[in-house]
Amino acid sequence: MSEVNRPVMVLVRPQLGENIGKAARAMLNFGLTELRLVAPRDGWPNPSAGPAAAGADVVLDRAKVYDTTAEAVADCAHVYATTVRKRGVTKPVVGADGAARLIHGQEGRHAVLFGPERSGLETEDVALARHILTVPINPEFGSLNLAQAVILVAYEWSRIGRELGAGEETLVQPTAEDALPPAPQDELDGLIAHFERLLEPRGYFLPETRAEATRRTLRTVLTKPGWNHLEVRTLRGILSTLEREPRQ
Repeated sequence: MSEVNRPVMVLVRPQLGENIGKAARAMLNFGLTELRLVAPRDGWPNPSAGPAAAGADVVLDRAKVYDTTAEAVADCAHVYATTVRKRGVTKPVVGADGAARLIHGQEGRHAVLFGPERSGLETEDVALARHILTVPINPEFGSLNLAQAVILVAYEWSRIGRELGAGEETLVQPTAEDALPPAPQDELDGLIAHFERLLEPRGYFLPETRAEATRRTLRTVLTKPGWNHLEVRTLRGILSTLEREPRQ
């Protein structure tokens, strides 16, 4: 995927180093590495950011610091301000998915602004943006922390990129465990026969008028899961243990 399709994440006046680290971790989970910081309260670098990043050091090492929001987005043609309200500024409003489509579809650098943890973006920050980026949220509790906001945007960017087939895969599902093939029929028949041998002396197949239907139901239950040979062996081992006399 071309570099212009990867949005820059801009944290405006972030307060805690831990939150910067968590935001970096959220970014790298979805393939984003360009982080810009505007006047971080506790300066930069911040020793609290590294542990919270949980290995996303490449994002922190490349982070750039700016004095003002305007300087941080000066090279960006498209700027999105994340906020739950417009703060008196009239601009087009898009969701995280809509912003992702614009990022993948429009040339030029794209930057997403995230405000301070306590107060969010100020009006002058929002004024720099071309779009308001917001998500539907509980009107009685519209409070996302910084990393949550970053991961919402990063995930939608990655998801829409895969949907549009925009270059390389940006999000990869965890590798599924290789499944063993179903057990051969003779092993499954042996398991069913083992069950029947244990159940018959205990009257499970009575009355005799229902015996055939009961056996058929038992076979259906035992064949439905598609046991592999290891699972069949485990079940046979359980049945063999139940057949033995209990230990004193």
